[in-house]
Amino acid sequence: MPGQESSKSHIPVHLDGTTLEGGGQLLRLALSLSSLTQIPIYITDIRGKRPGKVSGLKASHLAGVKWLANATAATTEGMEVKSRQLVFRPSSIGAETRVNRDQNQHAARKEDEKEGVWEDIFDDGRLVRRQSYIPMSSPGSILLILQAILPYLLLSNCSNMDGQKTVVPLRVTIEGGTNVSSSPSIEYTRQVLLPMLSQKLSVPLITTMLHKRGWSTGRSEVGSVTFDVEPLPSASILPTFSFQDRGGLVKVHVSVLAPEATARRRIRDKVTAQLLAYNSEIEIMFPVDENSGSEKRFYLLLVAETSNGYRLGRDWLFDEKARGLSTDQVCEKLVSKVMKDLKKEMKHGGCVDEYMQDQIVVFQALAARKAEIDFGNDREATLHTKTARWVTDQVVGAGFDELGRCQGLGYAVGEDFQKRRGVPVQA
Repeated sequence: MPGQESSKSHIPVHLDGTTLEGGGQLLRLALSLSSLTQIPIYITDIRGKRPGKVSGLKASHLAGVKWLANATAATTEGMEVKSRQLVFRPSSIGAETRVNRDQNQHAARKEDEKEGVWEDIFDDGRLVRRQSYIPMSSPGSILLILQAILPYLLLSNCSNMDGQKTVVPLRVTIEGGTNVSSSPSIEYTRQVLLPMLSQKLSVPLITTMLHKRGWSTGRSEVGSVTFDVEPLPSASILPTFSFQDRGGLVKVHVSVLAPEATARRRIRDKVTAQLLAYNSEIEIMFPVDENSGSEKRFYLLLVAETSNGYRLGRDWLFDEKARGLSTDQVCEKLVSKVMKDLKKEMKHGGCVDEYMQDQIVVFQALAARKAEIDFGNDREATLHTKTARWVTDQVVGAGFDELGRCQGLGYAVGEDFQKRRGVPVQA
């Protein structure tokens, strides 16, 4: 249990899971930072602000926890569905593990053992790719699992192998939901998050392959997505970044998923008319126009692209009761809400949308020097963003000022962070 080590250096950082937003985001970010820095964490009242029986670890959270535990040779306590507390003690960066299924613990991988998170792909004796697979039997959000593991994929040095100077690409396939209520969609991730990381943070572009959609609406379906990631080279540091001067609106990307061609045409027509009424000079593009496969599935994403390369998105997977509503009424409600939300994003003048705010926090904390982001005029940080800032401060001491600026750690890829802290590494 926490606090039983002989040295305070190894006492886990305690995080109260009911703090601020009090949901799964606190868990995901804490795991990301712990996995990179080897700082042990102890989370209590996990998802404690979720009502009644839905608090604690869900299967979708557990998928990410297990993968990071395996990847970092972590020992754990409470790693099971519905658990309301979790102890997570990573070992060394880049370590791989085998799973002791009887004890729900993890031990460092031995040379003669083949189990681990990575399958190594060779060509003529040269390692050309490492690939991994994260299964999930329910449509829990694939993109939330990606949030938890992406910093580790980019910065842990897990692709830099002994005797091979080049960075080895990583390929991770995740099962679960691609279009899930109150979660990032595969469309938002492809069109906003990943392009912003590449264009504004100098992260190599992460490519995606959508094998099958996974839905939380209509009949639940499990899908899968493959992510191809080129990690940063060993010892490199994510450069500081500044999101300023958003620029003017030049394009809007419209992605539509609806059950029939006539419904999708209605949505396109309504969106086009309202966008042109808002700004007659913009270019309107339709990157996704797809049958959703169910009369209960309607989804719309609008992505505003600016002259300075920023992208702001708003979307909605329709999740209200549609009984008694005609298809046209559903389409009208969908377009009306997403257009209203996008106009709100454009009005504040900031460089990131409401969803991106908290997702960028971990990169602010890890980057070199002070990273600045213009969030917009008269706009307070979201509760998710405040939670993310609190977690980074508690785990690694990267504090944020009142303007949302952060003095980054200057974390070097593959760094043994415990040495920086003057902490002896546990055997």
